[in-house]
Amino acid sequence: MPDAKPGRVRYSILLMLFLVTTITFADRSSLSVAGSAMQAGLGIDAVTLGYIFSAFGWAYVIGQIPGGWLFDRFGTKPVYTLALFVWSVLTLLQGFVGWLPSTWAVTSMFLLRLLVGFASAPCFPGNARIIASWFPTAERATATAISSSAQYAATALFAPLMGWVVQAMGWQSAFILLGCLGLVLSFVWLQQLHGPRAHPRIEAAELHYLAQGGALIDLEGQRGSAGGSQWRHLGLLLRQRTMIGIYLGQYCNNAITYFFLTWFPVYLVQARGMSILGAGFAAALPAIGGCIGGVLGGLLSDGMLRRGHSLTLARKLPMVLGLLLSSAVVLCIYVDSDAAVVALMALAFFGKGLGSLGWTLVADTSPRQILGLSGGLFNTFGNLAAITTPIVIGYLVSHSGSFDGALVYVGLNALLAVVSFGLIVGRIHRVELDDASRANAGSVS
Repeated sequence: MPDAKPGRVRYSILLMLFLVTTITFADRSSLSVAGSAMQAGLGIDAVTLGYIFSAFGWAYVIGQIPGGWLFDRFGTKPVYTLALFVWSVLTLLQGFVGWLPSTWAVTSMFLLRLLVGFASAPCFPGNARIIASWFPTAERATATAISSSAQYAATALFAPLMGWVVQAMGWQSAFILLGCLGLVLSFVWLQQLHGPRAHPRIEAAELHYLAQGGALIDLEGQRGSAGGSQWRHLGLLLRQRTMIGIYLGQYCNNAITYFFLTWFPVYLVQARGMSILGAGFAAALPAIGGCIGGVLGGLLSDGMLRRGHSLTLARKLPMVLGLLLSSAVVLCIYVDSDAAVVALMALAFFGKGLGSLGWTLVADTSPRQILGLSGGLFNTFGNLAAITTPIVIGYLVSHSGSFDGALVYVGLNALLAVVSFGLIVGRIHRVELDDASRANAGSVS
């Protein structure tokens, strides 16, 4: 009889996910830290900077569904490795656009951000597939929270570092450094990533533990099983109340994320008068709060599940409480102290991390045959906020000369996420393709 918790190979896979996600998100946080210096160096206004911030999001959104389909069709390892390598090369190239004439530099930066968005598109759907195959249900929220907390760790680690790099060597250097790190990591990833059944170090006891606990250990062996019919399933997903609530909630949740990843350091520099280096260090504190909140949210959810609470309550309670805390960002309008602003932002980002269990819901609810496709659709909805949030805030700041409207916009999105996850999403359960098809055929309601 296998031990209750044999083997730890799955934790090495989780470590790799954390490292890869940290590096890819460092690109987004580094652009925000470099934003003020880039704006001055290229001679652009807030609206143009907002469009450059959003360029990543346009391509990232367009690439989500095709990226998810590629995982389901060809498997996780080849698609993810190629995506990471291409991302690294494109990030490296961004470091050289400042040497071009001004007009060409702005255009080239926008185009490179678009291409980086395409290259990054498969990563989070890939994370969801890897976690679904490597972690049983009772550990899935914690694993997802740890891998997702890398987005906060990226800001906590790289915002101060890139603040120093930008101030000492110019904004271009940030992208050169990240591109080189990504190239190294892509080769390590190629060597280390395997499915549960194919991993050279896994033991039978751990494989049994994963299978008995609900891990989809044969997910890689099932790739391409849905074949060309996958696009037909998009309509089925979009007619499921559970999935609609998850997708809409993620859009609102990501509006908070992309304020922090794009405009927050600019807000600290332009509205609060901080230096770029000071803003880099200040931006790290909310990121640390988000990282702590993200891990605690996963631990709380899985702990409730192990104590016998329903899957619905265990997933929803941390999300609702955390997103309510995120709405505290609005209070920054009413305080004068820079320390109070950073503390409120840290509280809001802690709450955002606590409530960031959306990818866990995807792994819990998506039809197993099209988990990659569902993850791509989820990230498509979520990252529409990567397009809208930078542009909306750019216009709000440009037209009003103040960040107050931007803070209200972020707070409202936090409350809308509470409504989506708390009310629109019903009982949390896995949607089965056969059941969904029958329901769709037998009802028009």
